[in-house]
Amino acid sequence: MQDRLTLGPAWVQAVKPALTRVRTRLWEVRGRPRHDGLRVLFYHRVSDDPDPLAIAPRRFEAQMGVLRDEGYRVVDVVEAGRLLSGSDPLERVVALSFDDGYRDIAEHALPVLGRHGFRATVFVATGVIDGTARFTWYERQPPVLGWSEIAALDGDSAFSFEAHTITHPNLTALQPEVAEREIAGSRSALEDRLGRAVAGFCYPAGVYGARERALVERAGFTVATTCEPGANTPASDLLTLRRTAIDGTDRLADFRAKLAGGHDRPSVLRAAYRRVRFRSRSR
Repeated sequence: MQDRLTLGPAWVQAVKPALTRVRTRLWEVRGRPRHDGLRVLFYHRVSDDPDPLAIAPRRFEAQMGVLRDEGYRVVDVVEAGRLLSGSDPLERVVALSFDDGYRDIAEHALPVLGRHGFRATVFVATGVIDGTARFTWYERQPPVLGWSEIAALDGDSAFSFEAHTITHPNLTALQPEVAEREIAGSRSALEDRLGRAVAGFCYPAGVYGARERALVERAGFTVATTCEPGANTPASDLLTLRRTAIDGTDRLADFRAKLAGGHDRPSVLRAAYRRVRFRSRSR
């Protein structure tokens, strides 16, 4: 079904690390230039499982060590939106986010974040947490956090939880009323569970268009993230913030390059691939 999201084909997973290394090497040859702006780095799982969405705990810990050693202030996505709207300096500020709410991020990422005083946003699909929906790219879905765990962790740990639709569909493939229900319904469901206003939203797979942005605004969100790489500035649209993916195959050199802006510019090949894969109107 067109509205169901899947992982990319195996050949993409095989080629991507090599392309990342080439881009990092080009950045190094150019003298490792540092580009301004606030970057949102995003992950899915933190696990040793053989999953394209997983990063090994040792790699994640090393990356957080880089942020600590380089003096970064590490915030969640909603705080990043507040900073972009204000007058505070954005130098050495980075935001972290995790998509989908897998249990292993609490097991392996949360202790590391807590030790460093870092914060991160976790975007959850409420129907998957309920057990009424599942992530369609898995034959056997990894465990996700339950509602009691989410309520206990939200705000009282390094994690804050925000909305990621109900069933994690390709929003652009849905009828308008269904897309609106996925977006607004996830906010209301999460607010009921957390007992607070939910301000942040993440477009599943970063797939969105003008209609989806308008629905997110109508639902009352004040900040929303895509999967388009790059830096955010005070001139950025807070409902289409850019995020840079950190992959499980990234070396520390790749992480440093992404952190400094060496991978900010999306390739023409990537844009063409996403248009074909999602048949979307996303940027």
